[in-house]
Amino acid sequence: MNILEAYDLTGSLRDAAELAGCSHHTVARYVAERERGRAVPGGPARRPGVIDEFLPKLEELVERSKGKIRADKAHQKITAMGYAGSERTTRRAVAQAKAAWSAGRRRVHRPWIPEPGMWAQYDFGDGPLAGGVTTILFCFWLAWSRFRVVLPLLDKSQPSVQSAVDMALRRAGGVPAYLLTDNEKTVTVEHVAGIPVRNPAAVQFGRYYGLTVATCVPYDPASKGGSESTVKIAKADLVPTDANLLEEYASFAELEAACLGFCEQVNARPHRITRRAPAEMLTEERARLHPVPAAPFTAALGVTRKVDGLSLVMFEGGQYSVPHELAGQVVHVRRHGGQVVITHAGPAGPAEVARHLVTTPGSPRVDDAHYPPAPPGPLNRAPRPRTSAEAQFLAIGDGAALWLAEAAAAGACRVRAKMATAVQLAALHGAAAADQALGQAAAAGRFADGDLAAILAHQASAAAGEPSRAGEQSSLAQGTGGWAWHGGQEAAR
Repeated sequence: MNILEAYDLTGSLRDAAELAGCSHHTVARYVAERERGRAVPGGPARRPGVIDEFLPKLEELVERSKGKIRADKAHQKITAMGYAGSERTTRRAVAQAKAAWSAGRRRVHRPWIPEPGMWAQYDFGDGPLAGGVTTILFCFWLAWSRFRVVLPLLDKSQPSVQSAVDMALRRAGGVPAYLLTDNEKTVTVEHVAGIPVRNPAAVQFGRYYGLTVATCVPYDPASKGGSESTVKIAKADLVPTDANLLEEYASFAELEAACLGFCEQVNARPHRITRRAPAEMLTEERARLHPVPAAPFTAALGVTRKVDGLSLVMFEGGQYSVPHELAGQVVHVRRHGGQVVITHAGPAGPAEVARHLVTTPGSPRVDDAHYPPAPPGPLNRAPRPRTSAEAQFLAIGDGAALWLAEAAAAGACRVRAKMATAVQLAALHGAAAADQALGQAAAAGRFADGDLAAILAHQASAAAGEPSRAGEQSSLAQGTGGWAWHGGQEAAR
């Protein structure tokens, strides 16, 4: 029974103590505190401890280190001063001292009410391995609608980041007024008297899209907490850990698909604060966003390279082919996962002209479609008539062209005279029969005088549809007459 309840019931200190199971002195103290209007004590009074005389030193250490000192280091210091207690007691005292020190220094955040179409933020997080290569997660966040875009990158170079921002803006369907990020070298070159000096490339990028690039105060990630939260959620879902039991991604394309699925999931479910789906709120925020330029910023397309006379560009030590019409012109090259993307900015705007797998130095990637038909080489030259006699002979058919090529290669004599004879025979027996005979002569290597006429005569005399076979009287097979002597030897025995 409660102490005060027992006293109110009995009106006696000793009877109330017996009912509550405590001393009558405790009952008297509780009743006196209630009569004075004070809070009734909730537990026993604190007893003196062995660490009490060292508490001022611990508070001094916490104050000097601004709450950073570790309990084990503090235990070593007070042990050297004569403290004989356990490290567990020291840890408890240091934790209380740190809590008291930070209580008056805790940063208080005023709730931020964002305006539609005003702010967007982006940040980076360590991504998973994709095909054995380390990746980076680019996390984009619209402040009002809470719409998120997560893209995998291989590096934080200017072309990669600007290309990712361009893709994120296109997925969002508009451009906000401000783009807040961290102080990367791609955005801020240096700080002068606390004022950030912008990277000229970042300024040009912002002007092209009609937005202002802003950066948070150094070492103050809380000022862009939306993108920080996006990074935390994306890493929890996409990076393999003991919690989500993911394996390593087999390829960069597989990681891209996983990021796309993550974005569709988080943008379709209601947000904890707004209780509405970000994709639904984005439809309202798009009315306050600026249109995205039809063509991306050229720097976002990658680094510039000049196409050489062989229609090849050099990028990261490897050579890659482009359409031969671009020889001598400037193209933009960037790496996207395991591929190299080549874009040409023409009068009609940028357009992708080639995409290759990444290669190594000395092994160029060449696409035959980028080159015109190759001229005939020394091993596959086609005959081209230059006189009327040559034209009449080649008009017989493909067999005539084959005969000419094989006869010339075999060094046949009087080729022109035999070609004229073939034209005459074609007029006599027909072009189809002559063409067939010329093909057979070329295949058999018969280029002597009269060979073509003999083949035509054989074709005319052979029965239609029946192949020619050698008779038994002219067979080349060995007979059995030579075995007769075996019978004589057996009879003699």
